Amino acid sequence: RRLREQSALGGGQERIDQQHARGKLTARERIAVLMDEGSFQELDPFATHRATDLGLAQNQYLGDAVVIGYGRVNGRLIFVFSQDFTVLGGSVSEVVGEKICKVMDLAAKNGAPIVGLNDSGGARIQEGVTSLAGYGEIILRNTLFSGVVPQISVIMGPAAGGAVYSPALTDFIFMVKGIGQMYITGPDVIKAATGEDISHEDLGGWLTHFTKSGVAHFAIEGEENCLQQVRRLLTFLPQNNGDDAPLFPSPDPADRTDPELRTMVPEDSARSYDMKDVIRRIVDMGDFMEVQEGYAQNMIVAYARMDGRAVGIVAQQPAHMAGVLDIEASTKAARFVRFCDAFNIPLVTLVDVP
Repeated sequence: RRLREQSALGGGQERIDQQHARGKLTARERIAVLMDEGSFQELDPFATHRATDLGLAQNQYLGDAVVIGYGRVNGRLIFVFSQDFTVLGGSVSEVVGEKICKVMDLAAKNGAPIVGLNDSGGARIQEGVTSLAGYGEIILRNTLFSGVVPQISVIMGPAAGGAVYSPALTDFIFMVKGIGQMYITGPDVIKAATGEDISHEDLGGWLTHFTKSGVAHFAIEGEENCLQQVRRLLTFLPQNNGDDAPLFPSPDPADRTDPELRTMVPEDSARSYDMKDVIRRIVDMGDFMEVQEGYAQNMIVAYARMDGRAVGIVAQQPAHMAGVLDIEASTKAARFVRFCDAFNIPLVTLVDVP
């Protein structure tokens, strides 16, 4: 019990206070928000890194820089790893890599989604190439399990270098506004290499990835709110590629009519309208969860329910660039369709494209 209490402190109370001062939760607090209350089971809380060079022998922390385990979200089994920024900046050591791979393997064997809460400075430089090998193993699993179990990444702090290659390969990326950052290499290295000055936010902030690169599927204010949206997304997804998405009996009758739909699409083809109004009227309770809302807005991709069943919606948006298809919109739709195809989610396509 004493060891567990020590492990729960991560990098120590002072580091935890610094994390809170930045407006961030700790690794375990994030898991507590994500999981159903009392359902989380931690694995390997006493593992420590093996490296002894460059002062690491004196810097040993129980559990190292990641918390792994499993629990329930809305009553369904989910596996999770949460990087602990209070321990050596959340950097990935050989042991951290092994822990993350272990929980990913368990997720695949049990056929359950894997959620990664990322808050890391990247590879642990002191460990050199063994740290990078850990990332190699993680990235291998990202590709092997793609289309087998849903993989969700939540960027809740800086994610630089190795810490950004792996999330970029997962199915959905959530970024916390103002806190999450993703870049291959930081502003200082870019300044040294090219002489160009660029801020952290312009280089890899949420706005850049949500609107320009399309890397982030969701950008949400506040960590707790973000984790609630992860819980919401999971209600639309099956556990694995052999399962169906959960059925939610709907109070919205399947045979209801909506006379206003007759007049929503204007007779004059030069006039625009908002396709989201149409979607709201045809799905259960007018509720849908849009994916990549800020990117390629001439295309809408979203999850919704019809008669209680999860469906993927692909629609052009006449209110933006007349709904024409360009490369970004096509890529956005293709990626969404590919995910739905892998996980048995039926598609509803609303077409209005010049």
